[in-house]
Amino acid sequence: VTTFKMPEDFGSILDKQVIGPTTENLIKSDFPVQSFKPKVQIAFQRLPGQCPRRVETERRRRLYLTFDIAQLLASKGIESNELIPRHHDPDNMPTIVEKKDPVFPIYLPLEIFDDNEYDCRTPEEWISLGLEPGSHDRKPVPGKSLLPTDDILGHEDPKSQKLIYKWIDVGVLHYDNEKELYLVHKTDKNGLVRDEEGRPILNGRITPEG
Repeated sequence: VTTFKMPEDFGSILDKQVIGPTTENLIKSDFPVQSFKPKVQIAFQRLPGQCPRRVETERRRRLYLTFDIAQLLASKGIESNELIPRHHDPDNMPTIVEKKDPVFPIYLPLEIFDDNEYDCRTPEEWISLGLEPGSHDRKPVPGKSLLPTDDILGHEDPKSQKLIYKWIDVGVLHYDNEKELYLVHKTDKNGLVRDEEGRPILNGRITPEG
């Protein structure tokens, strides 16, 4: 009787075996699974014949993923790039005939019109979605932010006429209660939230030393 000898490259042999399609999620992500789940205001225990809570949650998750904020604004005649105030340029002011409206440039920031009265979650609840069960590290929370495509000029002069603003996929890292602002980080081409060295950004980039 001899014992079974396992090949040294047993892992690579298994990787080459393709049995058929799988339901496993093979897409790498820096976002927790629960951060994509919508908030559903229905009972956990449902009567027979009613839609189960987990089914309703999955239906809304798929529905919300089909929404595009840029397209929703465009359907109302709103150009996202024009939502950000720019420096006043008196030499290139549009005429009333071109705009069909009073010739006043946009100068009020979007924060003035922000209303969180009907938000389904508080900022602390949004940030806590990055916590996975059994883990002490908080991952980023997925979101979209209206940011300039040019990062360098965007930091130097956010109101520059040369900037183009677009809705960009970001990871929400932190929330400042005093300023009421979120700290976000743009995702890379693979949809990951990584630092300059390619490491995942955890706990809002706050180290034990502060």
